[in-house]
Amino acid sequence: MTTRLEDNPRSPAVDELVGDFITRWRDTGGSERANYQLFLTELCQLLGLPQPDPASGDTEENAYVFERRVDIANPDGSVNRGFIDLYRRGCFVLEAKQTGKTLDTRGWDKAMLAAHTQADQYVRALPSAEGRPPFIVVTDVGRSLELYSEFTRSGGTYVPFPDPTHHRIRLDDLRKPAIRERLRQVWLEPDELDPGRHAARVTRTISDQLARLARSLEVEGYEVERVAHFLKRCLFTMFSEDVELLPKGGFTTLLERLKAHPEHFGPAMRSLWETMNTGGYEGQLMETLQRFNGGLFRDIDPIPLNRDQIQLLIEAARADWRFVEPAIFGTLLERALDPRERHKLGAHYTPRAYVERLVMPTLIEPLRREWNTVQVAAEAWLQQDKPDKALNELREFHYRLCQTRVLDPACGSGNFLYVALEHLKRLEGEVLNLIRDLSAGQQAFDAGGLTVDPHQFLGLELNPRAAAIAEMVLWIGYLQWDYRLYGRLNLPEPILRDFKNIENRDALIDYDNREPMLDDNGEPVTIWDGISYRESPVTGELIPDEQQRIPVYRYSNPRKAEWPEADYIVGNPPFIGDKAMRRALGDGYVDALREVFKGTIAESADFVTYWWHIAAEKVRNREAKRFGFITTNSLRQTFNRRVLESHLSDKAKPLSLVFAIPDHPWVDSTDGAAVRIAMTVGAAGNESGILRHLVREEDGGEESRIVRLNRRSGKIFSDLTVGANVAGAGPLESNNGITTVGVQLSGMGFVVSPDEAKKLGLGTTPGVEAVIRDYRNGRDLSQSPRGVKVIDLFGLDVQQVREKYPAVYQWVLERVKPERDQNKRETYRKNWWIFAEPRKEWRNMSEGLTRYIATVRTAKHRIFPFLETAILPDAKIVGVASDDAVVLGTLSSRPHLAWALAAGANLGAGNDPTYNHSRCFETFPFPELTEAQAARVRNLAEQLDAHRKRQQAEHPKLTLTGMYNVLEKLRAGETLTAKEKTIHQQGLVTLLRELHDELDRAVFEAYGWDDLADVLVGRPGATTPLPDKPAEQAGAEEELLTRLVALNSERAAEEARGHIRWLRPDYQAPEAQGEQTTAELKSETAKAAEPAPAAQGKKPWPKTIPEQVETVRALLAVGPQSAEALAAQFKRKPLKGITQVLAALEVLGQARRKGDDWQSTGSF
Repeated sequence: MTTRLEDNPRSPAVDELVGDFITRWRDTGGSERANYQLFLTELCQLLGLPQPDPASGDTEENAYVFERRVDIANPDGSVNRGFIDLYRRGCFVLEAKQTGKTLDTRGWDKAMLAAHTQADQYVRALPSAEGRPPFIVVTDVGRSLELYSEFTRSGGTYVPFPDPTHHRIRLDDLRKPAIRERLRQVWLEPDELDPGRHAARVTRTISDQLARLARSLEVEGYEVERVAHFLKRCLFTMFSEDVELLPKGGFTTLLERLKAHPEHFGPAMRSLWETMNTGGYEGQLMETLQRFNGGLFRDIDPIPLNRDQIQLLIEAARADWRFVEPAIFGTLLERALDPRERHKLGAHYTPRAYVERLVMPTLIEPLRREWNTVQVAAEAWLQQDKPDKALNELREFHYRLCQTRVLDPACGSGNFLYVALEHLKRLEGEVLNLIRDLSAGQQAFDAGGLTVDPHQFLGLELNPRAAAIAEMVLWIGYLQWDYRLYGRLNLPEPILRDFKNIENRDALIDYDNREPMLDDNGEPVTIWDGISYRESPVTGELIPDEQQRIPVYRYSNPRKAEWPEADYIVGNPPFIGDKAMRRALGDGYVDALREVFKGTIAESADFVTYWWHIAAEKVRNREAKRFGFITTNSLRQTFNRRVLESHLSDKAKPLSLVFAIPDHPWVDSTDGAAVRIAMTVGAAGNESGILRHLVREEDGGEESRIVRLNRRSGKIFSDLTVGANVAGAGPLESNNGITTVGVQLSGMGFVVSPDEAKKLGLGTTPGVEAVIRDYRNGRDLSQSPRGVKVIDLFGLDVQQVREKYPAVYQWVLERVKPERDQNKRETYRKNWWIFAEPRKEWRNMSEGLTRYIATVRTAKHRIFPFLETAILPDAKIVGVASDDAVVLGTLSSRPHLAWALAAGANLGAGNDPTYNHSRCFETFPFPELTEAQAARVRNLAEQLDAHRKRQQAEHPKLTLTGMYNVLEKLRAGETLTAKEKTIHQQGLVTLLRELHDELDRAVFEAYGWDDLADVLVGRPGATTPLPDKPAEQAGAEEELLTRLVALNSERAAEEARGHIRWLRPDYQAPEAQGEQTTAELKSETAKAAEPAPAAQGKKPWPKTIPEQVETVRALLAVGPQSAEALAAQFKRKPLKGITQVLAALEVLGQARRKGDDWQSTGSF
């Protein structure tokens, strides 16, 4: 067959060509291998698609081929070779069968389900560098094709596309142009089939139109809340006509009539909405309407509109509301209806794919695993010729599904809840399809009976407008989904029910009442609003406008808020850091919150950790099954991580992280800003998890970015890593007391230029040099020093400053005091002439040194130079009070750099690593060096520090970041640009590379780990993270961290026995002078190994078939076993039951026989 369709799908020849193809392939006989390639080749010809390429010997080059090879890893470590029947990179994996079974029978369904399972296994075996395709295609050769999609491409479940009712394409369906175009897009532009893309465009357009109308009504003087309620009724009426709850096009036609007579608009709307509220005959539409009710059409107060305003409604009504995307509609509607938020309409919104990336592992994947188990159980009953029991398994699962409750305790406008609703409806559709098949169609779907509906989706939201929108979003999504499945809505009345499932209240605290806080004179206490500034009449600079005030509230009898009962908890709580909480929430609320959670959550923890803590407690106490939250990626930082650790380390009721992404792009729904977040999913028990790491980001062309994630399995620790438990390493006494961050100014008036310093008397007035010092912040260190100085008045009272340094006093009085007067901390206001945090401890620990080691807290590259002690470090710099080049050399070496990257977190728009000295330095076990090794490390470190300083002195514009960017490219073997070649020459970066390599080898030798040096020295990813590492390098770094964790534990045990290896004994333990002392602080990691549990006897065989299925699956996950070996692990050796479960697993493609052994396919 050589003919194919032309570009015009409706050309006269099309029907004949399609008919010939269908006739040729209908009832084709033969084996799958004999026919499937010919069938797919001719299908491509028919649809005008490119033909598959000839396969090459290099598998990675086979982007569009038949028989694409994949290596499938088995649980026991062995590898099976598989072949994808047809593969097109970035588009689909296709599995072909020729079942020979009658279409739409149970036998045919099982064969196609097994083929889907096989294809899913192939997808998961693809190399991570290729990414996952958005489609799985399953074909019964010559008879049908089935489509399954997973548009997030992040390892989620492939679900029937576009839904469980329409995902099967029969051969005769090829006569429909829309079906042929759908298949062409699967081959050519699969992402264009993502319904979220089209829906997002429609939704944004509608929101813009509603915003224009809202703005015009507010200009006319209507209250914001009245406008919001009016427009919500309008848009739901538009939706109702498109899903035929009202006569098709009836509302739009009515609007067009009213445009000619706008004076009748108000009464007409009142009549229509009153009828929708109560049900009955509606004369304007000439139709009897169902009763909507639900509260939306209660207390109607229509706003009269003019012709232009009615036209805006008409434009919005002409959109196809069947394709509005509820997952983003709520956010955009909230912005449209709130004048304070309206300027954000053009900003980004949280893409649906990002939401799905959390919703799937939190609740959909565990529910689908349960569904897979139920399918196997039903198959086992069918093999015993007990269809009634099989149906009972299915109906019981459907009942449980309809009782499953999902809570978002910070639900906003409901996007997480809607995505959860849609996926539960998808799953319900599959369940009901199978029930119908097994009951021979006897059980018809009853929309008024048991079904997944909005009452199961619970929300807490403080913003009343957002809460109301969330409720409407759920109803639109629910009705939209049923209409999509069945082409009509046949719902019981009232159509809308007031389930009260979205509660407008605080999620964290409850209280009796809230009242303004009063001062001693009975006046309300107010604070600066945090956003208003004015120009200083003295300096002309912007300073806080203290006239702009907001009240402070006192909360009476604050207590922990109770959450509704739920099976799963998911959401995106507010992104507010601990230091921003008072500014964002007010002193009264923060004080009440911290009082309620005192002793449970540290004041230094971020706002989101309160949600995390509450959800974790509920899951650990078995009040919920799982929870999943979006947080900022600072969740891994020390104070936040302690909240996680308290739950993960509880021995009586442990919590496990079963899914995590430490770093992911996100769009903050409050302002559309791009931020970096982490995703975590928690479950009770001691479980392993799946950790997904960002490998690559690409512009997705729409709102979201396409992200490529790799996958690792194992125990996930509180720092969101798998493998060596760096987060569990405790601080070492040997490293204690010689590191801290620099001074915190809290007043830029302290910083002066050299010229300003001269005017204040530096160099002319004796003694001024004692209070005007050299100063460095993080940018000075990583880029080029600005040469600025800082006024340091620590140790002086205000009277001494005024008397000794009057010019300096006036400077800070005018430039520092106005800002400090607005500071919330009393000590900062009272001691306004001194740095907010003058770091007395740093002054003590650096006293007597001529130099110290410094590093920038948050930086792309982790670099450690010496600074002169005369230079005062800023709070963005971590200082190490040691002048020993051995310490600098060890800190600059690969072992410590790997430790710092693993122990730290990431912050900022650049997502740069942070150096938290309590986690990165105080826990690090330094090597025990011989004198010769110490001399070598010291010499190389001095050379390294001198080299960088010399080159920067010769080339003032040369930066450390620039030098290390070029060093990274040299190590990666990448070509340098012209600018980078200049940096390479000015910085002598090849010499820099040589010094680092020699230093790395010297430190590895000191540890006795030359085997790791052979793999790691000279590789990229030392001073800065390398996302996509070669397997050999990643393995060696994991081994390095494992050894360092073990060494940390050894050192902690030594210290517990009194032997401490002080880094600077003359300062840390002057009384000991290097001798052994007893450490009072014992590391938590230095615990004696717990005895292994006593061996247990054989287990009883589970009573229910679903439990039996789960048990056999778990055993097969360990490795291949025979039926006899499996049965021997249970009392009374239940060989018959084992065999029945294995047979059912095999039929559904979840296990395979290999000789006498049975092997898991890894597909559940």
